[in-house]
Amino acid sequence: MTPPDAPRLAHYVRQFSRLKQGGTKYGKAPHKPVLLLTIIELLEKGIITDNRVGVTPELVATFKENFALLAEAGPNDDFTQPFFYLKNEGFWFLQPKPGYQIDVYIRSVNTLSERLDYAHFANDLYALLTDTYPRLLLRNTLLDTYFPARKAEFLRIKNAGRSYLGDLETYLLNEPTGTYQPALTADDEETRFVRGGLFKRLVPQVYDFTCAISGMRVITTGGTSLVEACHIVPISVSGNDHVSNGIALCPTLHTAFDRGMIGIDAQYRVLISPALTDNPASPYNLHQFAGQSLRPPLGKQHYPNREAFEWHLREKFRR
Repeated sequence: MTPPDAPRLAHYVRQFSRLKQGGTKYGKAPHKPVLLLTIIELLEKGIITDNRVGVTPELVATFKENFALLAEAGPNDDFTQPFFYLKNEGFWFLQPKPGYQIDVYIRSVNTLSERLDYAHFANDLYALLTDTYPRLLLRNTLLDTYFPARKAEFLRIKNAGRSYLGDLETYLLNEPTGTYQPALTADDEETRFVRGGLFKRLVPQVYDFTCAISGMRVITTGGTSLVEACHIVPISVSGNDHVSNGIALCPTLHTAFDRGMIGIDAQYRVLISPALTDNPASPYNLHQFAGQSLRPPLGKQHYPNREAFEWHLREKFRR
């Protein structure tokens, strides 16, 4: 770090050690320091790569994990609370999407995700957080100030390389894993947000970003794909967000599957609803896929569940 940065670093060390904390019946709320530690961790891992922090499954899951590891039992681990109120510290700013304002606290993580474009740090603070020494000093300031009794165990667990997020990915990919502590409540809205976001990311990955019916594969160098994760049995019915309850489809075929215009039989062959009328001369007609075998995912443990397709044929497919 160059000498001119030293006053700025000293300023933010003071800021980080004097965060405004609300009160709970268990003591001062730990949410803000946990959020800052979470963002620092994701910066170190290269998951956050610029000064635009979105509400992502990775951020929410890591916050909830860190909260469980650091906070005393009792306070609720509301992610949206510190994400909004950190703006009162003067170095954290919220940028809403066009047409929205975020001037009051939004409790729902889904609503916050829909309305927020990104949050960002003051530029001088972000510059410090991208430099190894200032980042470690600011991290240790947070741990020493707010969690001195839990610091050593927290760092031991983090340095071991295991994480709830990694184990959850393994679980959703149908791969066996040991149970990682702490367990998170499955019916919590924020956990459902995490699992749903991971499902949307993992299903296209195991199909190599290729539509399982059309074979279309469009992916940018940044990893954006037109292929979508499609639940076979809706999550509202099954509660199942394993990749085996999903297939990767392009948007048109995703809509057609959800509306029962197409189905998949027990041999993984495409069925077209007899109730569907489309133009066979069109290059986009659905009948061209009739009887075609589904393109499989990478790895047999990721294959879609036949019972799920049976449910879809019974409950959704238009006969």
